[in-house]
Parts: sequence; C-alpha cells; structure tokens
Amino acid sequence: MRLFGWKGVQATARPALVRALGGGIVQGAWPRGYEAQVREAYVGNAIAQRAVRIVAEGAGGAPVRASEARVGRLVAGNLVETVAMQLLLHGNGFVQIVRDADDMPAELFALRPERIAIEQGADGWPVAYRYSAGERTARLPVTDAMGRPSLIHIRTVHPLDDHYGLGCLAAAAGPVAIHNAATTWNKALLDNAARPSGALVYEPGEGARLSGDQFARLKDELEASFVGAGNAGRPMLLEGGLKWQAMSLSPADMDFVGLKAAAAREIALAFGVPPLLLGLPGDNSYANYAEANRAVWRQTILPLLDKILGGIAAGLVGWWPDVTLGVDRDAVPALAEDRALLWAQVSAADFLSDAEKRAMVGLG
Repeated sequence: MRLFGWKGVQATARPALVRALGGGIVQGAWPRGYEAQVREAYVGNAIAQRAVRIVAEGAGGAPVRASEARVGRLVAGNLVETVAMQLLLHGNGFVQIVRDADDMPAELFALRPERIAIEQGADGWPVAYRYSAGERTARLPVTDAMGRPSLIHIRTVHPLDDHYGLGCLAAAAGPVAIHNAATTWNKALLDNAARPSGALVYEPGEGARLSGDQFARLKDELEASFVGAGNAGRPMLLEGGLKWQAMSLSPADMDFVGLKAAAAREIALAFGVPPLLLGLPGDNSYANYAEANRAVWRQTILPLLDKILGGIAAGLVGWWPDVTLGVDRDAVPALAEDRALLWAQVSAADFLSDAEKRAMVGLG
C-alpha cells in the first residue's frame, strides 16, 4: 500500500527545523534558522543554556545498564549527553555506526543534525541520509545489504512532519528574544548611570536659540564627562540659560522587570526544567529543591533517556538481537527517596512472597 504516494519523489533536502510559531513565519527580532536560534538561546541566554545543560548533563551522567558489555562501552563517554542536547535543541539525533574490520560496531558518533538531510524514495520512505560539511556531501544509505542501519535516527514527535522531529527552540524563540532584549535594556541603563537620561532645557530670552557649535559642544561634554557607570553621581555645572530636567521611569516602563521574569519561566518551561532549579524568583510550585529535582528527572530526563537508549538499542539489533539498554534507576541519587518509599511499601506487603517482592523492586 502506498502510504506516501501523494508526495512523489522528494530528492531535495528539507530544512530540519520548523521556522514558524503557530503556523506563521517568525517575525521581528526573533532569529530565523537553527544556528541563529542556538546562538541567541544556548550561547547568548543564561536561562536557556542552564536549562539545556541540566537535562543533557543529567542524561549523560545517568548510570546505564546494558545487556552486552560491548554495547555498554559504545554508549560510554559523552554520546548520550550530546544526543540529549541535540534532541532538546533540534529535535533530531543522528548517531553514525562506525564499523571495524570485522564489520562490527566499533564506535557510535553523534553527527550534527542540521547538516543532515533525509532523502526520500518514490514511496515517501527514507532511502538515504546526506551529510553536508562545507562543500562536501556524503550519502549514507539507510540500511546495508543485510538490512543493518548506517545511521541511528532518534527524533522527537513532530505532528506536522513525517521524518523530522521538533526541538524546543521554536517554542522558546519568543521568550528568549524578550529575555535578551530586557538584558540589553538593563545594560543600557547601567551604561547611563543606572537611570534614564534627563534633558537639557534651554531657557533663553525671547527669540534666542543655541547655535550649531554650542549644541555640538554641549553634546560632546555630556558624552565625555557624564555618561557611563564610572561617572555616576558626578556634579554637573551648567551655563546660563540651561537647566537639567531629570526623567524617571513610569509604571508602564517598569513592566519590563516582570516581563523578563515571565520570559525566563517560559524558557524553563519549554525545556522541561522547573524554574526553581534555575534560581528564578517568585516560583513556588515545588515545596523544596529536592522535589523539583525529582520532578525534572521523572518528567524530562528519564523519558528522554528511554527514547535515546531505546533508539540506540533498536539500531544495534542487527548485531546483537537481544540487546537492551536502560537506566539503572536504583543508582540515580535524585530518585533515592522514591526508591526507599517503594521498598518500604513492598516490605510491608505480607501477602506477597519473597520472589514477588524481588520482582516488584526490579531484582528479578
């Protein structure tokens, strides 16, 4: 049955990132394009970078249990952390299987997802991956002659795309732009003595006005002697006919303070991290830090790890048919309290046999 026959052949590369919010093109100062969004969010925004690192580093440091020792060595190092970061930012993770002389997997290497395009056949299913770096492009078939994959594609769910996943950057682009703009605003206030600029009011006699040379001289003197944090509080001596009129922020102008805090919480929400873990003020959704830490593990890190490890295991069944990969939850410090509660409940269940209790706590 031709599930994708209506598409026809699509040999050209499609962008792996949705550049739209709510069905429309991102406008204004919001960055368009994956690299621009990464520079604005991960590179240039402290909230987004910390949120991504909490999830990615937590996933990379989680204890992994593998049914095959060699498979366990393949996923060691920073592979899981790299793929977790790519899934958060881009929505797609591509893991290349590097084989040795015996045609066995010798290394798993995470490729940059924005460099990969999926080539589709006449039926709409993927037939190859094209990896472009500079002016060079390598074409990797989806499977070899024995049906084993050359790349392991791990992706998040995208409701509007058949082959690419959807990352968190598109949803976080607006809050990141607002947060960065508020930071720039604060920096500008600091550069101007941490208060808004005033105005020089010229009150001459009737019909008189400043000449061009006088205006230029006053402007140069203000910029050289009274602008900047180093000149804060410096007294100003004005000549006859000039009066300094100070200006202050109105309540409407002060809204940017609350707007920045709200944008920071939206950024944390987009990446699945409780705002409490990022030190954001005014967020009391969790009773304490430990509860928020357990929440990010249960709701964000563990589901992401199940997706990554399950995808890698599925890509290696051609070499190890019974391979399994999973997280050793007993060894995760953040889940120790949940584990202790489970053990207490199982120990108190007198109607269960010892074998049933062992099975409930995961000991087989």
